Parts: sequence; C-alpha cells; structure tokens
Amino acid sequence: MGEDIKQNKPILSKSGRRWIVIVSALGILITGGAIIYSQSITKQRDLEAAERVKKAEKPKIRAVSAIGRLEPQGEAIKVSSPPDLGGAKVEKLMVKEGDRVKKGQVIALLDGYNRQKARVDLVQKDIEIAQANLAIIQSGAKEGEINAQRATIARLQAQLQGQKASYKAKIARLRAELEGETNTQKATIERLEAQVGNAEREYARYKKLSEDGVISASNLDQVGLKEETNRKALIEGQSNYSKTIETLKEQIKEAQANQTETLNTLSKQILEAEATLDKIKEIRPVDINKAEAEVAKAQADYNRAKEDLKLAFVTAPFAGQVLKIYSHQGEKVSETNGIVEMGQTDQMIAVAEVYESDIAKVKLGQTALIRSENGTFAEAIKGQVAEIGFKVGKKDVLNTDPAADVDVRVIEVKIRLTPEDSQKVARLTNSKVTAEILL
Repeated sequence: MGEDIKQNKPILSKSGRRWIVIVSALGILITGGAIIYSQSITKQRDLEAAERVKKAEKPKIRAVSAIGRLEPQGEAIKVSSPPDLGGAKVEKLMVKEGDRVKKGQVIALLDGYNRQKARVDLVQKDIEIAQANLAIIQSGAKEGEINAQRATIARLQAQLQGQKASYKAKIARLRAELEGETNTQKATIERLEAQVGNAEREYARYKKLSEDGVISASNLDQVGLKEETNRKALIEGQSNYSKTIETLKEQIKEAQANQTETLNTLSKQILEAEATLDKIKEIRPVDINKAEAEVAKAQADYNRAKEDLKLAFVTAPFAGQVLKIYSHQGEKVSETNGIVEMGQTDQMIAVAEVYESDIAKVKLGQTALIRSENGTFAEAIKGQVAEIGFKVGKKDVLNTDPAADVDVRVIEVKIRLTPEDSQKVARLTNSKVTAEILL
C-alpha cells in the first residue's frame, strides 16, 4: 500500500522546487511585517490612551487648612484723646464711618479747642510787642527825643543863670539897704544922743537955778520931762536900729540860703537831664539782652500754647479708613473705645490660626486661598504668607464644628492679600474666613 502511494506522488523538477522555496519565504516576510506593524499600532494607541488618561486626571491639591479672620494690615486701632485730657468731650467730629483719612488729618476737635486757640492768639500778640520793643532799643532814640532833651538842658541852664543873677541882685540890694539903714539909724542915734546931752546939761543948769531960787519947781520939772523924753527917744532909736539891722541881715542870709538851694536844685536837674540824654543816645547791651530775653520768653509761651492747642486736635496716626465711630459730637470720649476705630484697609491680611502640628509645613511666600465661612464674599481670594508667629496660643476664632477642640494650640500666620482682593474685602474687618495654604 505504501509503495502504491509513493508511486502515485508526483515528482517535481528542480526548477519547481526553487519556486516553492521563494514563495514560502515571501509569505513568511509578509506575515512578520504584518505582525510588527500591528504591534506598533497597538503600542501607539496604548501611549495615546495613557496620555489622555493622564490629562483627564485632576491634580491632587495638598494644603494646610486653618480658620481665621480678616483685618487691616497693622491691625485696627482705636484712636482716643490724649491721656492728659481725661473726661474730654468731642466738640466737633470731622469724619464719618468709611471715610479714608491721611496721616495727621484731624479726626475730631475736643472741647478745649476754642480756649487754647484764644491763648495762642494772645501770646502771639505778646511776641509782636516784645519784638517791637527790641527793634526800638536796637534802633536807638529818635532824633526828636534827643533834640527835646537837649532843649530841656538848655532851658535849665538858662534858668540857672537867671536865678544866679536874680539872687545876686537881691542880695546886693539887701546889703545896700542894710548899709543905708545902718547909716540912717546911726545918724538918728547920734542926733538923739546929742539931744539927750543937751537936755541933761539944761536940766543941770535949771536944777542949780531952782536951788538958787531963780526958777520955780514947775519950770525944773518941765526941763526934766524934756530930758526924760529925749532919753526915751534915744533908747527907742537904738532899739529900732538893732531890729532894722538884724532884719536886713536875716533877709540877706535867707536870700543866700535860697540862692544856694535853688542853684543846687537847678544844677542837679541839669545833671539828670544830661544823664537822660546820654541814656537816650546810648544803646546798652544790657537793654538789648533784656529785650531779647523778653522776646524769647514770649516765643516760649507761644510754643507752649501751640502744644497745648495740639492736645485739642485728635489726628489720624496713619493713613487708613474709619471703621467705626464710638464717640459722637457732644459726647464724652469713651474710656474703653476712644473716638474712632481705624485701619489700613488698602492692604488687608488674613490672620490664620494654624495648628501647632502643621506649622512646620508653612513657609514664607506660600500661596494661600481664602474663603468666607459665612458667605460674606463669594469667590476665593488669594494671598501670600507674609509672617509666621512666634507664639503658641489658644484659638481666638471659634469653629462652627461643635466637635472641634476649642483648646487646640495654634500659631497665627498672617497672609497678605493681593491689592485687588484687598479692595474686595476692605469693609469686612474681623470677618471669619478659612485659609488653605498651598504646599
């Protein structure tokens, strides 16, 4: 049977076998190429699919979460009256809530303003007066004053010369009168003495005649009476002489004394007038120093009055925004809250209370997303970590989660908001927020 089969197999020629080999090789090549192409297409599709999956995946955000509050940069402060003015009242309020103020801008006037302003005006006038007095001293006396004083001296000197001449003439007249009276009174006394001598001799002659009985006793008595009368006239003449001479001498002494007193007085007045002239003409350093000291004192009083006036002004310590008014016009300044609360709302920050366990992950410059926990603002706002606190403390902002640990230890991290986002939340000081600090 086997032999039959072998006998029936066709016998190929040498050329036919060659073609069979060639055809088989081509089939193998075509099959291998198809397999390689198919694998390449599959690999490319897998890569494209993997890329699409990679792009479709959302990156996982890693962050440190914390709750916090919004506040102006530098914190909100309460502006009050100076501590020296306890019990002061607001006389005039110059701002309202929401106003933006510059550094040094007047926020309010206190009730001592009008009184202190009047004090400043008064002291300023004192300065002007002191400066005017100094200018007068520095410029010296006016020519008119000098001439007037010189005229006074000339008048006194003329009066002195006049008084000298007057008293000289008066004393000369009294001396001449004394001399004349002396001579007259002497002549009178000599005449009376002669009459007395004649009467005495006549009485002696009549007395002898009476003794001889030539004349009667009555005739003797008449002669005796005449003699007595002449003697009394002599005594009276001598008395008048003494009185007249003494009177004239006293008048001369009085005139001389008055002359001395008057001339001394006028001489003294002339010396005083000359001294006054020298004083008017002289610009003494001591006078200038005194006037300059008075100017300096007035200036010091003025500076003090201005400082006291400043106490009546309540000014903004920095440029910012008025957040709340606590003391209105006519009210006493609040001892606890002052007059206004203000902050630098141009630059807002978020104060995030980061858990002590997470603080090591927070670095300066990290980006943070801030969201309102109560929906006060809709979109998340951005900022950067600007300051990391150094103190571990308790929470200030309470979490709404009733299961949250209120005694957890936290560190304050200040996140500076972008200028655009600061404007969005400028009116939301102390608003509660959540912060995500991106790692």
